[in-house]
Amino acid sequence: MKRQQMFLRSPRRLLALALSAACAPASAADKVIQTETIEVVGNSPLAGIGIPRQQVPANVQSVSERQLEEQESLNLPEFMVRQLPSVNINEVQGNPFQQDVNYRGFTASPLLGTAQGLSVYLDGVRINEPFGDTVNWDLLPHSAIAGMELVPGSNPVFGLNTLGGALAIRTKSGFSHPGSKFELSGGSFGRSNVEVEHGGTAGTLGWYVAADWFNEDGWRDYSKSEAKQLFGKLSHKSAAGEADLTLTRAVTKMTGNGLLPLSMFAARREQIFTHPDQTRNDLTQLALSGRLWLSDTQSLSANVYHRRSKTRTLNGDANDEFEDGPFDGVSNHESGANNRTRTRQQGSGAALQWNLNTERQQLTVGTSLDYARMRFTQTQEIGVIDATRGVSELGPVEEENAVRGTTRTASFFVTDTVALTPKLHLTGAARYNMSRVTTHDELNPNPPNLDGDHSYKKLNPALGLTWQLAPALNAYAGFSQGNRVPTPIELGCADPANPCTLPNAMAADPFLKQVVARTLEAGLRGKLAGDIGWNAGVYRTESADDILFVGTSTSAGYFTNFGKTQRQGLELGLNGQLRRVDWFANYSYLHATFQSAACLLAENNSSRGTAAECTANGQDDEILVGKGDRLPGLPTHSLKLGLGWRATDWLRLGGDVQAFSGQYARGNENNQHQSGTVTDAFGTTRTFDGPGKTAGYAILNLNAEAKLGAGWQVFARVNNVFDKRYATAAALAENPFNAGGSFQSDSGDWRRETFVAPGAPRAAWIGVRYAFGK
Repeated sequence: MKRQQMFLRSPRRLLALALSAACAPASAADKVIQTETIEVVGNSPLAGIGIPRQQVPANVQSVSERQLEEQESLNLPEFMVRQLPSVNINEVQGNPFQQDVNYRGFTASPLLGTAQGLSVYLDGVRINEPFGDTVNWDLLPHSAIAGMELVPGSNPVFGLNTLGGALAIRTKSGFSHPGSKFELSGGSFGRSNVEVEHGGTAGTLGWYVAADWFNEDGWRDYSKSEAKQLFGKLSHKSAAGEADLTLTRAVTKMTGNGLLPLSMFAARREQIFTHPDQTRNDLTQLALSGRLWLSDTQSLSANVYHRRSKTRTLNGDANDEFEDGPFDGVSNHESGANNRTRTRQQGSGAALQWNLNTERQQLTVGTSLDYARMRFTQTQEIGVIDATRGVSELGPVEEENAVRGTTRTASFFVTDTVALTPKLHLTGAARYNMSRVTTHDELNPNPPNLDGDHSYKKLNPALGLTWQLAPALNAYAGFSQGNRVPTPIELGCADPANPCTLPNAMAADPFLKQVVARTLEAGLRGKLAGDIGWNAGVYRTESADDILFVGTSTSAGYFTNFGKTQRQGLELGLNGQLRRVDWFANYSYLHATFQSAACLLAENNSSRGTAAECTANGQDDEILVGKGDRLPGLPTHSLKLGLGWRATDWLRLGGDVQAFSGQYARGNENNQHQSGTVTDAFGTTRTFDGPGKTAGYAILNLNAEAKLGAGWQVFARVNNVFDKRYATAAALAENPFNAGGSFQSDSGDWRRETFVAPGAPRAAWIGVRYAFGK
């Protein structure tokens, strides 16, 4: 019997349904009523009525708790790259909790300097950090996640930073997840993971608490990491409405050792370039959300939140001032630098929306206000790179930057889905954003400094149509527009004459334009014989004034607006169930290109100083990026396959494959880098190593779960079964170390190489799970 999954629209209708059942003739109990399966998805960040998925003019992807648990993934990025089409990751930091998540060519990353283009919400609270729109995946309470939705396109209802999509994450409650559960796992890389959760109810009151503890030594040298997360929710539900008070607390210490030159990767992929590379995060978030029923068809939803975080980084780097300095060619004195940062952020906000749900219309009108304060400081200690490629013999601490800033955004939004006919639905939406970003230099009171006050306004529309062509065939098409405003870190590092070391330093802040993205999307979806689900869609997103980080050395650069970029592609999906077997197959094609021409700094690209358009101004370290050149870091093709087999009632076996084509390295934006010796237009001859791109790869993962009875389960997973050597990202940079890993004091001996982000080797973990009272 199929089960109707649509949310009940009001407690009054629930009461009417109960009374109807009580008064029905006894013979009705013998009848089986089959109803169409309807999956309801959210149409706004706050809890509302939601609309049937078939009425959404986009390929929304929903993930349930069962899917998350069966994959036994460590965190959300790992699950997304295994399961969801159009998602790939760049492991630039080399840490499983610090991955860049790319969706349709747009990114949500914890790394300052990465162009951010996805908004992420946790129970309606936007968790993109205000200082750089970054997303810290290590702060998400993994065991408390009940499900999520990945909403594609530039949907304006989801607010700032929704250029390529929005990720809406839902958490558990005592009403949805009563009972207690304990989980312990461990295995490769010295990894151990503990998860504990408990939920319960008493009348109209519910409670839920979850605690996670993750610890590992890491598979690369000097890679120990630890994460502690706590999540609690106090809930109230009655006929009049519901309310949730949540607390999120996280303390983490992540080591991300970053990229490795190909020469060092070939010798031993476990080694690191320089160290230490530590990030410490400390988060406390308190949020209150609720919904009040006004009638059978109307309700109010609201939330308020306060979010406080502290981030500290310690990065051991090569000293950018060593080359052509007084010790170049003499000794390795002042060859390294320890760069430290401290970022404190406090954000508060509130949102209110009115929901109307009738047989022909689902209307939401709302407003939100967000305010954040932040303070950033950066210091540097000059030292010597030692035999371990760490920095020792440190000199005095020098304060490089100290800035405080604020961001304010007020928004008004509306979304409405109307049934033009029973099979034809029109959706319109709009959001008006008013933002202000201010910065104040606490070190330098005189211009040019970091003082700035910039305001931005934008009205973003959306319009879409869905058509139920047949009971098993649905068509959709839509247009949407979104924007994001420059963050304080971008405005504070926008002067090419004063490049910054990220995530460390900033300089004077020329004005940057806001980024505007426009998406067109269309597709078909439906069911085949045997209850096989399928979807096929195409999309195109054009962005104006993308904010890119242009590198000027291995660790320095500046932010700038870049004309236009375009991301377009194709998505094909199949999924089904045959007796005890669940399976899926997803293919994605992505064509992500620059649509404007510009000269960009790229001193480690073999084509530097060869384009007449760029050498006319006397620059020998620029490349010409032209219309049609591919964006780096994004594979063109991706294929994902998954299979789950319930061999018996107590044993489940599963596996999945991810295959990605190669991608261009950052610094090779013109796609012209080649290995070899090149003479530029000024007569200078240089040698370059590495292809300037990564090779394609495919990896196989396996997982299993066995129910032992009395609430006990054991589970296991094996990643990268065939121990594939692969890289998920690359960049062009300079390598000051010789084949033995020793620093070369003569910069003339340094090699310009392709650096890669090594993928993890084969690894296995086993765990036990106990559900109390089962």
